[in-house]
Amino acid sequence: MTRYWPTAVLALVFTSLGLYLYLVEFPAKESEERAETEKKKVLTVAEQAITSLTFKTDKDELVFERSPETGWMLVKPVRTEADTREVNNLIRTLVLASIHRVVETHPTALAPFGLDTPVTTVTIKAGPAEETLLIGDTGPLSSTLYVLRTSDRALLLTDMAAKDVVNKSLMTFRRKDILHLTSGDIDRIRLTYPTTEIVLYRVSDKPKPKWKIRYPVEAEADLNEVRMLLFRLEDLKAMGIVDPGPSRDRLARTLKQPKVKITVHGTGGDQTVKLHQPNPSSGEAIAETMPDAPLFRVNPTFIKDFTKELYALQDKRLLGTEEHDIAILSVKTRAEQFTLINQNGEWALEDAPAEKINQQTATLFVSRLASVPAEERVLKQASPLAPYGLVNPAAEFIATGRDGKVAGRLSIGDQTGGLAFAVGQRLQGIYQIRADLLKQIPTKHELVTGKADASAPAASGSNGT
Repeated sequence: MTRYWPTAVLALVFTSLGLYLYLVEFPAKESEERAETEKKKVLTVAEQAITSLTFKTDKDELVFERSPETGWMLVKPVRTEADTREVNNLIRTLVLASIHRVVETHPTALAPFGLDTPVTTVTIKAGPAEETLLIGDTGPLSSTLYVLRTSDRALLLTDMAAKDVVNKSLMTFRRKDILHLTSGDIDRIRLTYPTTEIVLYRVSDKPKPKWKIRYPVEAEADLNEVRMLLFRLEDLKAMGIVDPGPSRDRLARTLKQPKVKITVHGTGGDQTVKLHQPNPSSGEAIAETMPDAPLFRVNPTFIKDFTKELYALQDKRLLGTEEHDIAILSVKTRAEQFTLINQNGEWALEDAPAEKINQQTATLFVSRLASVPAEERVLKQASPLAPYGLVNPAAEFIATGRDGKVAGRLSIGDQTGGLAFAVGQRLQGIYQIRADLLKQIPTKHELVTGKADASAPAASGSNGT
């Protein structure tokens, strides 16, 4: 037993050494590294601890305060919501800034560094702690700035870039969103024009968002157009703000009937904005929310984006029904005619139900047919048909729903310039669609074999000039 005691003693020594390194040396080294890192920081306060910020230039003195309830608010020179992202970007720049070198402590000459009249002065408060930074000229590199830290009168060369702390104004830090919303919260949009209005509402979110037009007609809405409308509503931001006062009163007197009034309903209730363009040649538009609220100067392209014709917002898939709602599909071309029946999720030919057909070919064709959109509107009324080859069309499709009623129709006539004239159940009028669909209609032979039938010509309309 005694012959093992040297090994035991050696193990005890190594264990003690390991504990010493773990408990004493490593923490001391980490603490030293942390202290060294802190010494290289311009600010030593934590970002989340900051509750007040003053940003002073030769033009403005802006004071911001943060509370758990409202977040960042601008309290001077006006009391309003701040642009949280801009304020946080500024704070993050200051908190993450590092010192390249300490140029001097208690400097006597500030002019060589642009600090006799600093470009910007920033004061940070975090509870009882307070620090003020004077921002001066650019350093030897464009991505460096001279900073005077007032707490220890240290003149620092920092890695801050001028673009992050210079040339900021009141407008930079004001909240510029005119409507307080996110697109996912909106379930109704009303667009009111001088002579009419359009009302859209969301009917479901699953399996995907679906919107309908409630007025002036009951119709399916074009999901892509609605998405773009929602995106532009979120993107409606002020380029300039006219606060209540004489200037606002003068501008308000020039605003007559708006080009469009937009009312959105969401989880927070209704919000309304009117878009005016009192002088179209000025290249300026004015947004108005409430009688006592500021007026907002906005990009005039927003007026174009929101003055939509009804057709632009309608679902342009001409057949008029969804692929999964089709129980029977009648197909007629100038070469042949057949009917497809959906039996328990699989397609079959009506005149040969026992014969297996290529499901991939059938499903792809039905999907293309149900999805084909109008590219251009030719006439608002579906007449006359003869000039467009629609009296004796190149192809006709009738879709019957699961309730036995006709759910969709589409007729395709003559072609011109890669497009074909068409009329469909969803939209009244004559339209042009991509002529590719005529070449994608399978023959009965292709449905059965899944291979192209070289002996059968593709359905086609006569080419126009």
